[in-house]
Amino acid sequence: MVNLILKFVSCCRASGLRVSTSEVLDCTTQLQFIDVIDESQFRAALRANFAKSRREQGKFDQLYDLFFHELHLDANLSQMDSLSEKIEDVLEMLHDSADQDQLLKSILDFLAGEPLPFLGELRRIQTEHEDVPKKMRFNLGPLASSLEIMIRINNTRNTIFQFLEEDPLQFSRENRRYLSAHFNERLDGALRLLMHGSRPDNDGLKRVKSYEKHLKQLGERSFSSLTPREVEEMRDVIEQLVRKLKDIVGLRYATMNRGGLDVKKTLRRAAKYQGIPIEIKYRNRPPRKAKIVTLCDVSSSVWSAARFMLNILYSLQECFTKVRSFVFVSGLADVTETFENYEINKAIEKVLKDADIEYHVSTDYGETFRHFRAEYMDALNKKTTLIIIGDGRSNYFNPEEAILEEMRDKCRRIIWLNPDPENVWYTGDSEMRTYETYCHELRPCRNLNQLIGFIEDLIL
Repeated sequence: MVNLILKFVSCCRASGLRVSTSEVLDCTTQLQFIDVIDESQFRAALRANFAKSRREQGKFDQLYDLFFHELHLDANLSQMDSLSEKIEDVLEMLHDSADQDQLLKSILDFLAGEPLPFLGELRRIQTEHEDVPKKMRFNLGPLASSLEIMIRINNTRNTIFQFLEEDPLQFSRENRRYLSAHFNERLDGALRLLMHGSRPDNDGLKRVKSYEKHLKQLGERSFSSLTPREVEEMRDVIEQLVRKLKDIVGLRYATMNRGGLDVKKTLRRAAKYQGIPIEIKYRNRPPRKAKIVTLCDVSSSVWSAARFMLNILYSLQECFTKVRSFVFVSGLADVTETFENYEINKAIEKVLKDADIEYHVSTDYGETFRHFRAEYMDALNKKTTLIIIGDGRSNYFNPEEAILEEMRDKCRRIIWLNPDPENVWYTGDSEMRTYETYCHELRPCRNLNQLIGFIEDLIL
């Protein structure tokens, strides 16, 4: 048992694990108090002494599996015609042809169950750049060494395959099959060590996604294709945007142009300078805030875009004098009070499920405009920006563009946000070609980047 532990310690040291003599002594002492037949106890004892941190546990686990499992002959193989002896015969003949080739010998030792020389070669690759002058260091050296070992492993595989085909030792067909499978498995293990060398564990690593990275990953994804998890990430990005825009708007209002000259205050302040108006006083000009009215299509085809738009607009209510919103499919419902009485996300859920409209009917923009003209036309004035969110698909009903023209005359401007791809705006039952004539601005809004661009233009 002690010799086995010492061989394993040598492999650990060859792979870069720091194992001291005192730790080996502690381990051998502790093995007396456990059942070494129970692998879980045996492995835990070795791991507690030889892996000093969580970062070293991954390398230890790989070495343990290699030494005690992968390089251990299968019991069934060793019982068939002294197969272990035949493995030794094959490797001995290959050793005779290796001459002074240390790399080939290390590969053959690995096949024989002695991984120490091969692990030493892998360790040499990892540390060889340290002996090179700093100004001359580059990555080609380790890559070239790894490529050389890979070629040698593949050449060894071909040599063994050819040797078994020629069969100078007169093995049975079944023995040749088992020998081929055995050597292939060992060589595959050597390649895995070379290509995916043991790395330290770092499960505690915290990956922080920056605001810019959020935009890059999510900004071009269509609202309709977002997963629930991506929707939550999108909300984080929107919250950061909202805070940023509020700060900018607040600073703008604080530093905007002064009002007209305040003669009374200037003369009163001049009294202490013997009537000379040294300090000029101006009237305070209150910030001019626009009014927003939104008409949001919440039919199945565009409700996801309307959801995000409502989220941002109502998060920015401080930037406007009044935000009033309506949702529609065929009829129209005023949902302003819902947003005033509920938290924003809950309010949006209620709007998309419980508003006083029929959700499962064909979209009818003409009926929506007729309803708005009959009951809510007074919501528009020359300080109002009307934002319409929808795909303009009216299912071949009367588009009532004349009513949209009346709405244009009453408000400051009309902005139409279309969540459909631009190449389908004028196809099928879409009335966008009709409606665009009466809009001041028409822009796509089917992903976060387009939405942010619109909000920045609207607010800033």
